[in-house]
Amino acid sequence: MSEDNVRNVFVVGLDEANLPTLQAVPGAESLRFHGLLTVDELQGGEVRLPEVLEKAQSELDAFDGSIDAIVGYWDFPVSTLVPILGERYGTRTTSLESVVKCEHKYWSRLEQREVTDRHPRFGRVDLTADPPRPPDGLRFPMWLKPALSYSSELAFGVEDEEEFRKAVAEIREGISRIGRPFEHILGRVDLPPEMDGVGGRVCLAEEALSGVQVAVEGYVHQGEVTVYGTLDSIDYPDTPCFLRHQYPSMLPPRVVARLHEVTERVMRRIGFDNATFSVEYFYDPGSQDISLLEINPRHSQSHAELFQYVDGVPNHHPMIALALGEDPSMPHRQGPYAMAAKWYHRWFTDGVVRHVPSPEDIARIERDIPGVRIEVLPEPGQRLSDLSQQDSYSYELAHIFTGGDDEADLRRKYDQCVAALGLTFDEPPEGARG
Repeated sequence: MSEDNVRNVFVVGLDEANLPTLQAVPGAESLRFHGLLTVDELQGGEVRLPEVLEKAQSELDAFDGSIDAIVGYWDFPVSTLVPILGERYGTRTTSLESVVKCEHKYWSRLEQREVTDRHPRFGRVDLTADPPRPPDGLRFPMWLKPALSYSSELAFGVEDEEEFRKAVAEIREGISRIGRPFEHILGRVDLPPEMDGVGGRVCLAEEALSGVQVAVEGYVHQGEVTVYGTLDSIDYPDTPCFLRHQYPSMLPPRVVARLHEVTERVMRRIGFDNATFSVEYFYDPGSQDISLLEINPRHSQSHAELFQYVDGVPNHHPMIALALGEDPSMPHRQGPYAMAAKWYHRWFTDGVVRHVPSPEDIARIERDIPGVRIEVLPEPGQRLSDLSQQDSYSYELAHIFTGGDDEADLRRKYDQCVAALGLTFDEPPEGARG
């Protein structure tokens, strides 16, 4: 293919794990993917937003060719860099304001309650108060979380006043890593009166939700909201930690229809357009209630293989198509498997990694078990508590993707993979978290 027919797609935070699924989107043979900043530059330590933005602009300005699309599938700061760069370089994207309305958990709740009551009771926590107190009218158990975080970082479930105070102390200590740079973004958008003085380093309290967790994925194209997939999120027993995401959802069709209806109403209210999204909910089978947990202004890269296994195309497709001004519609059930799952192989105490399978070992396991892909996270000699972006309760050892005929087939393949990986650990040094 001649260079004249190749279009350049810049992926903010392009990583090795997602490159194969990006290259599997329809029409990928006419696309050239370029990484723009590394994941470590974007999310390691405290984000230095002005420096990151300047570096991205320098790379784009130095590029000798057309800049046809700028996309990303990570949370802050990637989610906000895409519209900022899009405005500068004339590429298609949703507005920065709509992204911030999704990502700032407090502002997002204010927007949601304008069009639906399908959310938990919530309020702001005064991090400067001594002692800190729950917002008036909220009851335990509740969740405390910064206005902006990812991978459930600094999110704590609390049952009483003592746990509340301990969680606030940890949030106070760590909130600036993302909250301070997020204030640079807040300075770029017009804030409503109810956001005066709120800032990026604010803590939100929400009454705990019960039931099963479910995610809705979709996009908005020229103002029209489309939901193309609903996935179940299953936790490890008696923990808030994901065991797996499973596609398609096993929920009744009438429940899925209600999820889609609330999603459409909220995304329209936020003013989201020409981009993908993922909205997380809880569904309580007893009361039949649904409740919106959070809105992500990007599709979930964690689900790319699942859509590829079941529908035949990874969910990167609508992201790329929207950015290029093309038809973003997803095929339906045209993949090789009836169901798919992303499994989180976790460890719930600290330890030092002794043995990790080699890339050749992993490739052999993937060959021996059809319909699996494996990503191992830690390295030999690494202490689990030194892994970045972990939730507050566990450590991720591996992501295992499985495609199969049914749920039992998915479980069998996962168990085979865990046994074959042979990950081993030594006891952590004195004073370890566990």
